[in-house]
Formats: sequence, C-alpha cells, structure tokens
Amino acid sequence: MCDMSDHTHPHAHGRLLSTPLSEEATRRQILKALGLSPALMILASHEDAWALEAPQSSLQIVNGYRILRSNGIPNHPTGSFPNRRNPHQIRAQNHEFRIPLTPQRRGQPRPYDHSSFGVALNGIPFDPFTAEYYNRDRRSNWRYEALSGKIDLGLDGYNAHVQPDGSYHYHGIPKGLITRWSPNAHSPLIGYAADGFPIYILNGYNDPRNPQSGVRKLRPSYRLKSGQRPDGPGGTYDGTFVADYDYVPGLGDLDEANGRETVTKDYPQGTYAYFLTDSFPFIPRSFAGTPDASFAKGPPQGGSRRGGPSHHRRSVDGPPPRGNPPHPRHPQNRRPRPPWE
Repeated sequence: MCDMSDHTHPHAHGRLLSTPLSEEATRRQILKALGLSPALMILASHEDAWALEAPQSSLQIVNGYRILRSNGIPNHPTGSFPNRRNPHQIRAQNHEFRIPLTPQRRGQPRPYDHSSFGVALNGIPFDPFTAEYYNRDRRSNWRYEALSGKIDLGLDGYNAHVQPDGSYHYHGIPKGLITRWSPNAHSPLIGYAADGFPIYILNGYNDPRNPQSGVRKLRPSYRLKSGQRPDGPGGTYDGTFVADYDYVPGLGDLDEANGRETVTKDYPQGTYAYFLTDSFPFIPRSFAGTPDASFAKGPPQGGSRRGGPSHHRRSVDGPPPRGNPPHPRHPQNRRPRPPWE
C-alpha cells in the first residue's frame, strides 16, 4: 500500500511507493490513503470516462521529489462529456508531476497563471482558472470565475470538466473523492500543490498547533468587493469575475494562498498546508513556495525545463463551443449536494 504518512524518506532514493495497478487495486490504494473505505466508492462504467482505459496512477520517491504519474482517467463517475458547454471528450493522458519533497516558503504568496495548482492523489490536476474573459479580451482584468454560479462551462457534478486535449481536471473540491465526511474530523490529505506543500479540504483544527483542540470548517479571507465595477462589464460585484473579490488579511482562518501553518496526522511536526474551500477562492490562486515546472501548462513561456521529467504541456481550457460567451448554468449540469453540507 502507498505510504502517504512518511514525508521525509531519508533513504528513499528510487523507492517505489506504488506502481501502476489494476483498476480495483488503484482505487483501493487511493481511497485508503484518503482514509476512506474502498467499499464506499462504487465505480460507474460511464462510457465517456472509461472508454479508453482504467485509471492508473503511481507515486515514486526519487532524488528529493515525489514523482506522481497518471493517465488522467478519474477513479469516480463523471458527467457527460462532451456536452453543450464543454465539447471535449475525456482522453487518457501521460501526466507526470514532480513534487518537491521538502518544500520551502518564500516570503509573500505569489499568484500564478500558466500552471496547474496541484494534483489530487488520484492523478487528476487542480486547475482553478478559466480561459474565458469578458468580451474574450485576455488583456482585460475581467476573467470569469468557474464556480461563480453565473456562467456555464459544462462542469460536471464533481466540479470538473475537460480541456481541449482531453484532460479531465478539477475547478473546486473534488467531490468524487469524498463520499464520507465528518464535521468532527480533520480533512484527509487529498493531494499535493505544485510547490510540494500538502492539500486538504475544508476542515482543520481550531488551534492549528493542537490536534486535540477540536475541528471546524476553515474560512478563507476573501470577500466580494462593494459597489460597481469601474469598467469592463460594469454592474455590481457579484462573483462572476475573479477580480470581484478582495483578500482581507485576518478576515478568516487562511492566508492569501488559502493556507496556514498547522500540524496534521500526516505532518505531526507541522507544515504549511493548503485548504480547498467551498467559497472563493475554492482552489488557491497563489503559491507559498516555488512551483515545479512539471505543472506548467499552455504555450511555453520561454527557457528550458531543466531537471524536470519529460511530459507534454497541458493546454488551458478552451472557449465554449461555437465561441459563444458563457451563460447561466444549464440544469443538466447542476451539481449534487455534497456530503459536508
């Protein structure tokens, strides 16, 4: 079984933590790592998700990095793809992510754009940003927010959809991985960010230094701006666009990168950790550390990617079918009520 609790591995050079397994073995491995019962997850043979091959993922420790490889096929049911607002078919990928084993914070969090935020333990990337802008003007500051509820990007019931290259990816909490939730338990480890820090969901300790202090749903420190947008689409700030939100230090439990220093079951000595939340920013929009180049996506930004594993750059989300602007979410893609609500 993949050992997700050992995070130092001083003698782990080249040690294989998991290898490509059968569909059932991979499913059980990942669910056990998440602290869930394999019996609780029923794999549906959705024709769009399972037509090519079964889910495959592996995690290997090599030269101070976790190397997570996957074929990008989710280990849970998906929505119907292609659909009216997301015309792309899920296709097997050749994901290979290099995750720093001993990440370091670097002063103030830094925003990112041409990168995935991280990857779930099942090998599916976290990509919070959209490619859609007001009037299709990428030079503007008015980028649509995928989970605003104001636009329809063809997301399925698991906060995910498909990029033009067939890559399935999450825009929010990966509901397909969490089928059982306790308000009295700290979140399980669900993935790693591109800078190497761990990713959790919603619940953390009341006192981040004391695992005996009880648990609560952690609050991000963002809020909607007040008043009217000064240009672009105009109108009242309502969350349609990423720029509708402001970070307010100390407003919630989490910092600008939606993280904090804390102890966890996986890191009893403490670590910086990110938390996915059910309100903006959902998935962090900044890195506390330095992201590895293996998470880069979109057209190359110049220079080489020395030292990183060889893998293709993943494309950013494409425009809606026929180039139409986003519109209110269609009923066929309404998301089910998550177990923690």
